[in-house]
Amino acid sequence: MRKNMLIPFAAALLLATTANAQTQAPQATKVESKYDYKAAFNPVFYNNTGSVYRSASGKPGHQYWQNAANYDIKVSLNDQTHEVKGNVKISYTNNSPDQMDFIWLQLEQNLFNPESIGQAVVPLSNSRYGSSGNEFQGGYKISNVKEHSGKEVKYSIIDTRMRIELPKTLAANGGKVEFSMDFSYIVPAEGADRTGILKTSNGDIYAIAQWYPKVTVYDDVNGWNNLPYTGPGEFYLEYGDFNVEITAPANHIVVMGGELLNPQEVWTKEQLERLNKAKNSDKTVLIRSESEVTNPNSRPQKSTLTWKYRLNNTRDVAWASSKAFIIDAAQINLPSGKKSLAMSAYPKESNGGNAWERSTEYTKASIEYYSKKWMEYPYPVAINVASNVGGMEYPAIVFCGSRARGSSLWGVTDHEFGHIWFPMIVGSNERLYAWMDEGFNTFINDLSTEVFNKGEYHRPRGNRNAMTRMIMNPGLEPVMTTPQGMKERNIGMLAYYKPGYAMRILRDEVIGAERFDAAFRKYVDYWAYKHPTPEDFFRVIENETGENLNWFWRSWILNNWQLDQAIDKVEYVDSDPAKGALISISNLEKMPMPVVIEATTESGKKVRHKLPVQVWENNSTWRFRMNTTEKLSSVKIDPDNVYPDIRPENNVWNTK
Repeated sequence: MRKNMLIPFAAALLLATTANAQTQAPQATKVESKYDYKAAFNPVFYNNTGSVYRSASGKPGHQYWQNAANYDIKVSLNDQTHEVKGNVKISYTNNSPDQMDFIWLQLEQNLFNPESIGQAVVPLSNSRYGSSGNEFQGGYKISNVKEHSGKEVKYSIIDTRMRIELPKTLAANGGKVEFSMDFSYIVPAEGADRTGILKTSNGDIYAIAQWYPKVTVYDDVNGWNNLPYTGPGEFYLEYGDFNVEITAPANHIVVMGGELLNPQEVWTKEQLERLNKAKNSDKTVLIRSESEVTNPNSRPQKSTLTWKYRLNNTRDVAWASSKAFIIDAAQINLPSGKKSLAMSAYPKESNGGNAWERSTEYTKASIEYYSKKWMEYPYPVAINVASNVGGMEYPAIVFCGSRARGSSLWGVTDHEFGHIWFPMIVGSNERLYAWMDEGFNTFINDLSTEVFNKGEYHRPRGNRNAMTRMIMNPGLEPVMTTPQGMKERNIGMLAYYKPGYAMRILRDEVIGAERFDAAFRKYVDYWAYKHPTPEDFFRVIENETGENLNWFWRSWILNNWQLDQAIDKVEYVDSDPAKGALISISNLEKMPMPVVIEATTESGKKVRHKLPVQVWENNSTWRFRMNTTEKLSSVKIDPDNVYPDIRPENNVWNTK
């Protein structure tokens, strides 16, 4: 999900001040060092040793397990009452080594019940997750809860959670159970920026998500993962196969992330011909044009239609429905030679002026890049829907703001489809560790934008450390904080920007792009369609690159440490510039990082020296020799301005 916030880069820019003409680096105020190398490099880091379930190398263990849930869902959409109503049948497999007497489900629509925990914690000032004055009466109506035999089962509902009491103990290591229930709810117009209804001149657009009761994850880390859904924390879901039937008014087009099983029944003959053409076209093909939206003949002449979809080996499904949709599509070329289909659905208000008419182009480019870079896209379609949701991702379908255009539309489209890899393929626990999907996704989005259309929307930020004052703000919570445990104003920084920045600096400055990218690909490969923890990620990167990075994880993820490297003194060997310079530096804050130093001689020659982070492994100050043969006019730490140093004024020494 994209955090809709404007980062004031100019306000965050740290300008290095000019040093005084002296051999001692200028410091208006003496800064006492807070650095403790014993804490930064403490060898005791991991909380868990390797097990049969999770290897010490970061890979899934040889007895790794996870449970599975298959869904058969049949629902109808009433566009007069805005009601979704139907039945879900869940086939659950217990692959754990534990017997089960009950199963927990998630009822995320219950967030919109006025009595929910989520509504209770909405501040008086409006939040993106709700309004304290909201009178919407939302939430599920649940009935007819039965096991496979047709016998009713006992259940209880607690806020956004539902506990089903199993009539018979479910066996470990492969025990199976089936149960079903009827459910209905009224679609909220503003659904915590994840689902909603957008009004357009040609009809409402329904973005439907968090729409069916689903099984909670049971894993080897926490057992049942039962945190209530309150808005900020996203999702953690089991994988399985989905068969979905959606009955809607016939003048609607229903798009779902999945394979459409009955295209002849729901598309007109002409639209189906255009759709087949798009499947073999690198250029966007219109399936239903703006002028056809108001033409009754652009839809089959019936009262309702049932759209039948299937998506296998997925953690979720979502869909959208409207009579206002313009539809276009193009083929996606995958590295294996297979193809997928990029499709966009949007109203006339979003069409034209470098806006949604380019959505399919953006979708295609984004998925083709990530498929080559990390892992091949697994789904038969990739659908981008214009809605009143600012940006939200689901398997094979995303919702983006209908008003987005140009670089904004590229950015949100690329971000939401980047989420196919994190967390749709790599199924981390978003409710606990938002940085493992949002941060990783922010990182890969930077790489994608650099190459899209020869850099059309790539805008180098100048100094990459321009966000230092915000990233290193001492008032921030650690990145390793649950989203619901962060101040809402900090979520964008802590879930997206700071971990994204951290991954980029780890890649570019600490490990090197080639080695890091190879390790990151291995992480995706090892944990595709599985449930990694932060420690699993840390271990994979360390084992694949051969680096001990506990100092890095402590600094950037586990704690909110700051960086302050300083030049203390510049001298010459035996007082002779021809013999080289002796440079003394200090680490004044808790974060250790490598040090890059550039010296400029009086003749203008520049000499660089990079010190590994290990100089701080048992020191808070360091003195080293720089090979020069003449006097120096200046010395600077971090000449490329890539490290987030909170006091750049002590990074510079000069003689002028």
